[in-house]
Amino acid sequence: MTGPRVFLVDDHHLFLSGVKTELGELVDIVGDASEVDAAVEMIREREPEVVLVDVHMPGGGGRAVIEEVLRTHPTVRFLALSVSDAAEDVIEVIRAGARGYVTKTISGPELADAVRRVAEGDAVFSPRLAGFVLDAFPSGGPPPADPELDQLTAREREVLRLIARGYAYKEIARQLDIAVKTVETHVSAVLRKLQLSNRYELSRWAADRRLI
Repeated sequence: MTGPRVFLVDDHHLFLSGVKTELGELVDIVGDASEVDAAVEMIREREPEVVLVDVHMPGGGGRAVIEEVLRTHPTVRFLALSVSDAAEDVIEVIRAGARGYVTKTISGPELADAVRRVAEGDAVFSPRLAGFVLDAFPSGGPPPADPELDQLTAREREVLRLIARGYAYKEIARQLDIAVKTVETHVSAVLRKLQLSNRYELSRWAADRRLI
Protein backbone atom coordinates (compact mmCIF):
# COMPACT_ATOMS: atom_id res chain seq x y z
CA MET A 1 0.00 0.00 0.00
CA THR A 2 1.46 3.37 -1.01
CA GLY A 3 1.00 6.49 1.08
CA PRO A 4 1.61 7.22 4.76
CA ARG A 5 0.37 5.05 7.61
CA VAL A 6 -2.74 6.76 8.95
CA PHE A 7 -4.90 6.26 12.05
CA LEU A 8 -8.44 7.71 12.23
CA VAL A 9 -10.13 9.08 15.36
CA ASP A 10 -13.78 10.19 15.18
CA ASP A 11 -16.81 9.40 17.33
CA HIS A 12 -19.25 9.68 14.39
CA HIS A 13 -19.24 6.18 12.92
CA LEU A 14 -20.96 7.15 9.67
CA PHE A 15 -18.37 9.84 9.00
CA LEU A 16 -15.57 7.45 9.95
CA SER A 17 -16.84 4.97 7.36
CA GLY A 18 -16.94 7.71 4.75
CA VAL A 19 -13.36 8.75 5.42
CA LYS A 20 -12.20 5.13 5.17
CA THR A 21 -13.93 4.82 1.80
CA GLU A 22 -12.44 8.10 0.52
CA LEU A 23 -8.90 7.45 1.73
CA GLY A 24 -8.71 3.67 1.57
CA GLU A 25 -6.99 3.51 -1.82
CA LEU A 26 -4.77 6.55 -1.22
CA VAL A 27 -3.17 5.92 2.17
CA ASP A 28 -2.47 2.97 4.45
CA ILE A 29 -5.16 3.06 7.16
CA VAL A 30 -3.75 1.13 10.12
CA GLY A 31 -6.68 1.52 12.52
CA ASP A 32 -9.45 3.68 13.90
CA ALA A 33 -11.06 4.53 17.23
CA SER A 34 -14.09 6.48 18.42
CA GLU A 35 -13.07 7.11 22.05
CA VAL A 36 -10.16 9.09 23.48
CA ASP A 37 -8.67 6.38 25.72
CA ALA A 38 -8.92 3.65 23.07
CA ALA A 39 -7.42 6.00 20.47
CA VAL A 40 -4.41 6.81 22.65
CA GLU A 41 -3.73 3.15 23.39
CA MET A 42 -4.05 2.01 19.77
CA ILE A 43 -2.00 4.88 18.33
CA ARG A 44 0.84 4.07 20.71
CA GLU A 45 0.60 0.43 19.71
CA ARG A 46 0.43 0.92 15.92
CA GLU A 47 2.65 4.00 15.59
CA PRO A 48 1.10 5.61 12.50
CA GLU A 49 2.83 8.48 10.70
CA VAL A 50 -0.30 10.65 10.75
CA VAL A 51 -3.38 10.66 12.97
CA LEU A 52 -6.53 12.23 11.52
CA VAL A 53 -8.39 13.36 14.62
CA ASP A 54 -11.80 14.93 15.27
CA VAL A 55 -11.73 17.95 17.57
CA HIS A 56 -14.93 17.51 19.59
CA MET A 57 -15.39 14.15 21.30
CA PRO A 58 -16.36 13.07 24.82
CA GLY A 59 -13.47 12.63 27.24
CA GLY A 60 -11.40 15.68 26.33
CA GLY A 61 -11.69 15.65 22.55
CA GLY A 62 -8.92 15.70 19.99
CA ARG A 63 -6.72 17.81 22.23
CA ALA A 64 -6.60 15.05 24.86
CA VAL A 65 -5.59 12.47 22.23
CA ILE A 66 -2.85 14.72 20.86
CA GLU A 67 -1.38 15.63 24.23
CA GLU A 68 -1.39 12.08 25.58
CA VAL A 69 0.18 10.52 22.48
CA LEU A 70 2.85 13.22 22.03
CA ARG A 71 3.89 12.75 25.65
CA THR A 72 5.23 9.30 24.78
CA HIS A 73 5.42 9.32 20.96
CA PRO A 74 6.58 12.80 19.90
CA THR A 75 7.17 11.86 16.24
CA VAL A 76 3.50 11.09 15.48
CA ARG A 77 1.94 13.91 13.44
CA PHE A 78 -1.66 15.04 13.90
CA LEU A 79 -4.08 16.58 11.42
CA ALA A 80 -7.32 17.87 12.97
CA LEU A 81 -10.51 17.30 10.96
CA SER A 82 -13.64 19.02 12.27
CA VAL A 83 -17.01 20.49 11.38
CA SER A 84 -15.94 23.52 13.43
CA ASP A 85 -14.13 26.45 11.87
CA ALA A 86 -14.03 28.43 15.13
CA ALA A 87 -10.74 30.20 15.84
CA GLU A 88 -10.63 28.91 19.43
CA ASP A 89 -10.85 25.28 18.27
CA VAL A 90 -8.08 25.76 15.70
CA ILE A 91 -5.78 27.50 18.18
CA GLU A 92 -6.43 24.92 20.91
CA VAL A 93 -5.39 21.88 18.87
CA ILE A 94 -2.40 23.68 17.34
CA ARG A 95 -1.26 24.58 20.86
CA ALA A 96 -1.67 20.89 21.77
CA GLY A 97 0.64 19.90 18.92
CA ALA A 98 -1.44 19.31 15.76
CA ARG A 99 0.37 20.07 12.49
CA GLY A 100 -2.76 21.15 10.63
CA TYR A 101 -6.51 21.69 10.72
CA VAL A 102 -9.03 21.13 7.94
CA THR A 103 -12.82 21.21 7.95
CA LYS A 104 -15.09 18.31 7.03
CA THR A 105 -16.20 20.07 3.84
CA ILE A 106 -12.88 18.99 2.32
CA SER A 107 -12.99 16.51 -0.58
CA GLY A 108 -11.46 13.03 -0.44
CA PRO A 109 -8.52 13.79 -2.77
CA GLU A 110 -7.82 17.08 -0.94
CA LEU A 111 -7.85 15.26 2.40
CA ALA A 112 -5.46 12.60 1.10
CA ASP A 113 -3.14 15.36 -0.13
CA ALA A 114 -3.34 17.12 3.26
CA VAL A 115 -2.44 13.86 5.04
CA ARG A 116 0.55 13.31 2.73
CA ARG A 117 1.78 16.87 3.27
CA VAL A 118 1.52 16.55 7.06
CA ALA A 119 3.42 13.23 6.87
CA GLU A 120 6.17 15.09 5.00
CA GLY A 121 6.38 17.74 7.72
CA ASP A 122 4.23 20.53 6.27
CA ALA A 123 1.62 22.50 8.22
CA VAL A 124 -1.75 22.31 6.44
CA PHE A 125 -4.83 24.46 7.02
CA SER A 126 -8.09 25.11 5.23
CA PRO A 127 -7.68 28.58 3.61
CA ARG A 128 -9.82 30.58 6.04
CA LEU A 129 -8.27 28.91 9.07
CA ALA A 130 -4.68 29.79 8.21
CA GLY A 131 -5.42 33.40 9.14
CA PHE A 132 -6.39 32.37 12.68
CA VAL A 133 -3.05 30.65 13.12
CA LEU A 134 -1.07 33.58 11.73
CA ASP A 135 -2.95 35.99 14.00
CA ALA A 136 -2.49 33.83 17.08
CA PHE A 137 1.09 32.74 16.37
CA PRO A 138 2.75 35.56 14.35
CA SER A 139 6.06 33.69 14.29
CA GLY A 140 4.38 30.94 12.29
CA GLY A 141 5.08 28.37 14.99
CA PRO A 142 3.21 27.16 18.04
CA PRO A 143 2.73 29.62 20.90
CA PRO A 144 5.29 30.01 23.65
CA ALA A 145 4.89 27.60 26.52
CA ASP A 146 2.53 28.71 29.26
CA PRO A 147 3.64 26.83 32.39
CA GLU A 148 0.43 27.66 34.27
CA LEU A 149 -1.87 26.54 31.47
CA ASP A 150 0.22 23.48 30.68
CA GLN A 151 -0.31 22.06 34.18
CA LEU A 152 -4.06 21.75 33.51
CA THR A 153 -5.50 18.61 31.95
CA ALA A 154 -7.54 18.82 28.74
CA ARG A 155 -10.79 18.40 30.69
CA GLU A 156 -9.76 21.06 33.23
CA ARG A 157 -9.16 23.46 30.34
CA GLU A 158 -12.63 22.71 28.96
CA VAL A 159 -14.21 23.45 32.35
CA LEU A 160 -12.08 26.59 32.74
CA ARG A 161 -13.23 27.95 29.38
CA LEU A 162 -16.90 27.32 30.13
CA ILE A 163 -16.62 28.86 33.61
CA ALA A 164 -14.98 31.90 32.08
CA ARG A 165 -17.87 32.22 29.64
CA GLY A 166 -20.31 32.41 32.52
CA TYR A 167 -21.82 28.92 32.42
CA ALA A 168 -23.31 27.57 35.65
CA TYR A 169 -22.02 24.26 37.01
CA LYS A 170 -25.21 22.47 35.92
CA GLU A 171 -24.86 23.80 32.38
CA ILE A 172 -21.23 22.71 32.21
CA ALA A 173 -22.15 19.26 33.51
CA ARG A 174 -24.84 18.92 30.84
CA GLN A 175 -22.57 20.15 28.04
CA LEU A 176 -19.66 17.87 28.96
CA ASP A 177 -21.90 14.96 29.97
CA ILE A 178 -20.39 14.69 33.45
CA ALA A 179 -21.78 15.01 36.98
CA VAL A 180 -22.10 18.42 38.68
CA LYS A 181 -19.88 17.05 41.46
CA THR A 182 -17.22 16.27 38.86
CA VAL A 183 -17.41 19.85 37.55
CA GLU A 184 -16.90 21.12 41.11
CA THR A 185 -13.88 18.84 41.50
CA HIS A 186 -12.35 20.14 38.26
CA VAL A 187 -12.96 23.77 39.25
CA SER A 188 -11.33 23.19 42.64
CA ALA A 189 -8.32 21.60 40.94
CA VAL A 190 -7.99 24.51 38.50
CA LEU A 191 -8.22 27.10 41.29
CA ARG A 192 -5.61 25.24 43.30
CA LYS A 193 -3.19 24.82 40.38
CA LEU A 194 -3.52 28.44 39.28
CA GLN A 195 -3.52 29.74 42.87
CA LEU A 196 -6.77 31.65 42.35
CA SER A 197 -9.55 32.21 44.88
CA ASN A 198 -12.83 32.20 42.94
CA ARG A 199 -14.50 31.92 39.54
CA TYR A 200 -14.27 35.70 38.97
CA GLU A 201 -10.48 35.59 39.21
CA LEU A 202 -10.63 32.51 37.00
CA SER A 203 -12.60 34.39 34.33
CA ARG A 204 -10.15 37.28 34.38
CA TRP A 205 -7.20 34.88 34.14
CA ALA A 206 -8.76 33.16 31.10
CA ALA A 207 -9.63 36.47 29.45
CA ASP A 208 -6.05 37.71 29.85
CA ARG A 209 -4.88 34.65 27.91
CA ARG A 210 -7.66 34.95 25.31
CA LEU A 211 -8.98 31.50 26.22
CA ILE A 212 -12.64 32.56 26.26
